[in-house]
Amino acid sequence: MKSKFKMPQELGVLIVVLLVAVLMGILSPEFRTASNLQVLLLNGSVVTFLALGQACVLLTGGIDLSVGSNIALTGMIAALAMRAGIPWWIAALLAILTGIVVGLFNGAVIHYGHMPPFIVTFATFGISASIPKILTQAKSVTVSDPMFAFFGRGTIFGIPMPIIMVIIAAVIIGVVLNNTATGVHVYAVGGNADTARLAGINIARTTIFVYVISGICAGFGGVITASRLMVGYPTAGSGNEQFYSIASAVVGGVSLFGGVGTILGAFIGSLLIAEVSNGMNVIGVDSYWQPLVIGVIILVGVLFDTNKSRISFGKKKHLDATADLVAKAAETDGGKEPKK
Repeated sequence: MKSKFKMPQELGVLIVVLLVAVLMGILSPEFRTASNLQVLLLNGSVVTFLALGQACVLLTGGIDLSVGSNIALTGMIAALAMRAGIPWWIAALLAILTGIVVGLFNGAVIHYGHMPPFIVTFATFGISASIPKILTQAKSVTVSDPMFAFFGRGTIFGIPMPIIMVIIAAVIIGVVLNNTATGVHVYAVGGNADTARLAGINIARTTIFVYVISGICAGFGGVITASRLMVGYPTAGSGNEQFYSIASAVVGGVSLFGGVGTILGAFIGSLLIAEVSNGMNVIGVDSYWQPLVIGVIILVGVLFDTNKSRISFGKKKHLDATADLVAKAAETDGGKEPKK
């Protein structure tokens, strides 16, 4: 029996990435240069890190609005640690640990406090944005240890470290989501949380897990930002970073309703956002237009996602997929009792 060929869901956004690249290349020869490509990838590395974490959260049906201010918090923690005489590598670990703490807080309050992710992470956004300003009186902290520059300015075989780190992170998170029981639980919770709980999936552990992943990714974003500038800025990440992270995941095929999407899709989506942002800079589009364009991209992505779920066949497929995931999760848990 001949098996049906299934088109990869990431193919669509990849084609868009290529079409935009061709268009931008025609409009500006500078866009086609190797140096601009490196700038595009470097500037996009932080947003890609955030998009990877955001994708994990969105897959459970949640959202993380704290990732932008988490960049400022974690970068400032690293800068303050080095100013206190702590070695650069321990300072970087402290920054990542801070991201983990923020993720633990978000996940625990959302689950045990029975609160909407939007409200909790929006509150955490304010808390994380204020702490660096309180600690430094809103003043920047210069990083004097040259070794810390390795994270943001270092290269291996000519490839910038931020690009290497984000590719490694994407591979690790992708493998976890696609090849482990934890990944199956993430998709199952996003598909139908009540059914997943009845199948024995630990909802609390899964919810906290995805927010911790998002916190770790934001921590890496903070380290890269502080390392590239060699300064801890209390207002870092207060721009469009979290806005772009959501856009990247959504245009990459990650559903805002949970249970659908891939890390590869979010990765390619972040390339599209970085490409559009860089392309507009290169061809001289006013910066005021950039959020408008990204907003339209998000709107189109959500519009497509919403209408896709309304199509009867698509919905049936979604439900069938959820049922398969829940059944698979039950098998991986060995028939454990349902957990809250």
